[in-house]
Amino acid sequence: MKIGRRRREEAEVESSALNDIMFFLLLFFLIASTLANPNVINVLLPKAKTTSKIQTKPMILTVKRPDGAVIGEDGTGPVVYYIDNNKEPVEVDELEKVMLDRDKEYYDPNNPDSRLSVVLRLDKKLTIQEVVDVMQIGANQGIRMVLATDKKQ
Repeated sequence: MKIGRRRREEAEVESSALNDIMFFLLLFFLIASTLANPNVINVLLPKAKTTSKIQTKPMILTVKRPDGAVIGEDGTGPVVYYIDNNKEPVEVDELEKVMLDRDKEYYDPNNPDSRLSVVLRLDKKLTIQEVVDVMQIGANQGIRMVLATDKKQ
């Protein structure tokens, strides 16, 4: 009688489905990360034919009218100020103080171009007087104010 040796079976891990699962997870996270940006305040910006970029890190000041705000006969109404895409609004009195503090951080007496630059993201529904009021705060302190626009299509 011949006793044959049994071949011993080795354990295998099936990983063919793992590639598909990893691909779908990667795809899901890529799509989710591009759609979700919590640090953005939506504002309709005015259009311009040309744009330029600032080289220094500016302070971003977003000014918009709150949703459902009552507008007076002269076209003005309540305005909300946001600094650096922060979701918490800032009062006008605090705004001037924050600008002065930031300007002191950036200012170098040896370099006149080291002053703070403020990028104004103004809602296009604001009146000219409301825009001038915001720009006057920077003008009183000698701070550069730059108006952000969308590129004209």
